Order: sequence, then structure tokens, then C-alpha cells
Amino acid sequence: MIRLALNPSGLLSEFYISFSIPTAVLTAALVIKLPTIIRLWRDPLLRAVGGLLLLACAVFVFCTPSTIARVNRLTGVPNISAPWCYSLITAFCGSCLLLIITWRNGLSDRSAATRRAMRRVISVYSGVIVALWVLFLLADAPEERLRDLDTHYATTPFMREEILLYLVAHAVACLITSRLIWNWVRTEGLDAWLRWGLKLLGAGYVLNLIFDAVKLIAVLARWAGQDLDWLSTNLAPPVAALSAILIAVGFILPHAGQYLHDRWRVRLAHRELRPLYQLMRTASGEGVPFVLRATPELRLTRRETFIRDVLLPLARHIDTGLGRRAYGAALGLGHPPERARALAAAVSILDAVETKARTPESPEPAAGPDTTNLLQEIGAVSRALRRPDDIAAVRARAAVPAESVAAHD
Repeated sequence: MIRLALNPSGLLSEFYISFSIPTAVLTAALVIKLPTIIRLWRDPLLRAVGGLLLLACAVFVFCTPSTIARVNRLTGVPNISAPWCYSLITAFCGSCLLLIITWRNGLSDRSAATRRAMRRVISVYSGVIVALWVLFLLADAPEERLRDLDTHYATTPFMREEILLYLVAHAVACLITSRLIWNWVRTEGLDAWLRWGLKLLGAGYVLNLIFDAVKLIAVLARWAGQDLDWLSTNLAPPVAALSAILIAVGFILPHAGQYLHDRWRVRLAHRELRPLYQLMRTASGEGVPFVLRATPELRLTRRETFIRDVLLPLARHIDTGLGRRAYGAALGLGHPPERARALAAAVSILDAVETKARTPESPEPAAGPDTTNLLQEIGAVSRALRRPDDIAAVRARAAVPAESVAAHD
């Protein structure tokens, strides 16, 4: 087995994989969630997510060898980082369980059973943290160990119990959390982004269980007089890093995925309206004024409003008879009814624009035709305008008198 600790370049790579990357991903997840957490601070679910991500970031910051050495040096107590890091890991475990309790029971559940379960989790894991510090004070661990403390002191009285306590507390929390998450994934009616986020969370907690198993095997090997320290020193950190990345992405994905999906849908709708917008610009002689910092939603709203504002006065030039003939022609060409209606509307609008261009000063009638459906279907009409060959075929067929069309058929 190659030991990365003896290879400087390997140690550097391990550092970045095991600490820097998960810290960056967890921090990104926290930054993405933070505005919502602050805005909706009374939401217990968001508070639980924020606390969990903050603790996860703290675990990877304080468990790096350089930070461990710095904390030991600042306090003047060798290995005092051990109970501190173990306490952060234990608090992270408690946060996982609190999050699952909040998720499982729903935000509206304020029952006595739910409050009792949350108090029990807080009490048990607070008690574990207190026990970790008591055991450390009772133990004799004078030699500073930055990377292999778990196995080096695995047989030392009180440190032995401390190491076993934090690993068991961590494993129990991850086992319960993983089981509840995978049960949730199998429920019906979940949003696709949430389902994938839960799958990543579940995989992350399964890897946490592998981390605990690897650590426990190395510790038990020490108890049996064997040396499997590489499991704890070289294998466990990358497993924990991958777990943290999956958990962070699991929290990010439902929020970011839905956000990106919504933005893409808005941009697609904006682009979809471009043919009809260009036609309305031709009819009105102007377009939507440019706004430098307009959001995609605002640009879409302004484009839709502009199209409807131009269509309203253009309605007086619409030939309803042509619209009916165009609809029949589109059906005759094999288009389904919905597509036929859009093509007929596009033909009517094109004809109205041309009519307005030929007779711009014509007197307005008392009332134009009803354009309610047309105003509601601007997206379908704009899509129809992207197929000029279909438009030309429908216009040509609609221009033929009905008797001639029937005889031709």
C-alpha cells in the first residue's frame, strides 16, 4: 500500500481532495442558501439546513492538519483539536437528525411528539459533546498527532472511549438519516429536482457510513494488535470529502436546478416570441426600449405587453373570413387543430399588417373582431411564423375560393 503521507505531491493532492474541494462546495451551498435562510428565518427547515451546512463547513475547516496544529499551538494544549473536531462532527450529526425530523413531519407539525423527538436529539448529542470533553480531560495524550490521532491513541485509556463514542454517535446519526432519506425518495409525487437532490443526500450519508466503518476497522485493528492505520489516515479523508460534496450538491440541486429551469423557460419563451415581435415592430414602426439591467422575466413581460398592445389596434384590419378559410386550409393540409389555429392566426395577422401598410389612413370601424383567443395564443402564433413554408402553403390554399378547394379535393 502506497502511503500518501510519505509523498509530498501525494499529500498535497490528498489535502485538496479531502479538505479544500468539499470546503469550497459546502461554502457555495451555504452562500446560495443564505439569502433565503435570512429572509425566512422563522422557517425551521431552513434554519436546520443552514445550521447543518455551517457545521459541515466548520468540520472541514477545523479538521485540516494545518488548522489542527494552529489550534493546538494557540491554546498550548497538545491535541485539544481532537475534542473540538469531534464535537463539531457530533453537532453535525445532531443537525442531520433535526433536519430529517423537520422534513419528515412537515413545517406545520408542532405536535408534542415532534417537539419531544427534537428535544431528545438535542439532549443526547449535547450529552455526547460534554462526554467527549470530559474523556479528553481524563486522558493522557501528550504527543501531538495531526493526521493519525484516532489510531495512535486507539488503545489509550479514555481517548479510546472518546474515539469510539464519536464514531458510534456519527454512525448512528448517518444510519438513521440515510434510511429516512431513501424512504422519502421512494414516495410518489416528488419534484424531479428534489428527488435527485435526495438521492445525492442519501448517497452522501451512505459514504459517511463507509467513513465510520473504515475508521472503526482501523481502531479495532489496533485493539487486536494489528496495523491498518492507512484505512483511517489515507482512505477515510477522501471518502469523507466525497460524502461532503454529495451532501452539499444534494442541498444545492433542488434550489439551483429549479432556478435554472425557470430561467431557461423564461429565456426560451422570450426567444420564442421573437418572430411575432419582429412582425409587430414592422406594423408599429417601433419596438421595446432597451433597459440595461432588465431581468429576463421583465424582458419577457415587456415583449408580451408590446405584442398585445400592437395587436389591439391592428385587429381592425383582420379579415375574419380569411381566418376561417386559413383554418380550414391548414386542416386540409394535415395539420392538427391546435397547429391549424396558430397557422390561421399567423396568416390573419400577416394579412392585417399588409392591409395596414397599404391603407394606413383608412377610417377605423366602430369595433374590430374579437381577438381574445389571439392575444392568449401569441406563443403558438409566433412559433407558426418560424415556418414560412407552412404559412405560404396555408395562405395559397386559403386564397382559393371554397368551391374550387372542394372540387380540387
